[in-house]
Amino acid sequence: MRAAIVMVVGTLVAACTDSDAGPTRRPSTGGTDAIVVGVSGAFAENQIVAEMYAQVLEHAGYTVERLLELRSRESSQNALEAGVIDVKPEYLSSLLLFLDPNAEASADAADVAGQTAELLRSEGLTLLAPSAAEDTNQFVANAETAQRFDLTTVSSLAPVADQLTFGGPPECPQRPLCLPGLHEVYGVLFDDFTPLDAGGPLTVDALRRDEVQIGLLFSTDPSIEQNGFVPLVDDRHLQDAENITPVIRSETLNGEVRALLDAVSARLSTGKVTKLVGRVVIQGQDVAAVANGFLTANGLL
Repeated sequence: MRAAIVMVVGTLVAACTDSDAGPTRRPSTGGTDAIVVGVSGAFAENQIVAEMYAQVLEHAGYTVERLLELRSRESSQNALEAGVIDVKPEYLSSLLLFLDPNAEASADAADVAGQTAELLRSEGLTLLAPSAAEDTNQFVANAETAQRFDLTTVSSLAPVADQLTFGGPPECPQRPLCLPGLHEVYGVLFDDFTPLDAGGPLTVDALRRDEVQIGLLFSTDPSIEQNGFVPLVDDRHLQDAENITPVIRSETLNGEVRALLDAVSARLSTGKVTKLVGRVVIQGQDVAAVANGFLTANGLL
């Protein structure tokens, strides 16, 4: 999923470190430390949720600073463990497999959360309550194909896949959650595969032009609804749980902070996050304004 974001950019982390002493917390006004909110990657969805964390903390009276341009999980996790940031939104299975590539991720969010929390605990970090919102691999059909073959689930692909072309990331034939998984779990074998991009504009354009009939996008991608694509239900649970979940330094956590961040998570759903992302990436609205509108509408500010 978002673990595919692999650009390692350490500039912002380095800017917050002392070359001799290593990463240090930045003091806020009044002589107390600010709570520094970061991201797991600098893309609109994660920045929106991180901004929500920042705004509810500020509203409660905490001094908050933001580092919302960390480009990769590698840099953001290093920043969190070093105390350069205090909290960030994460994705359950992607984080678990980052922490332990040999771990057993699954579609069971509670199980994945339990494994992840145990690994984080030894680093002085706490996993808070996962939200219902997920951003995971989403197989979609263009509208014409879905209507022609009555496609609603991934299982419904199996009898007709040999008449269809699939488009997705070039590495899809080697990825267990992509073509190998579709074959192993669902018995799906396509007539052809077209290497495109990882849930990006090439895949969207190819689906629109019917150059491919089935594509791999991400579940919160607003272009799915915008283009009338039909998301196929993962009815045999090939994909792992990727619930958006706060991770925080244990020394920063108290009862009030937990309650504030849990309240944000409790109001997030995949559909709501999709709409918020669309306001930023399609309508061009400001991340902070979109986050503020959601929090206000949900009684969190």
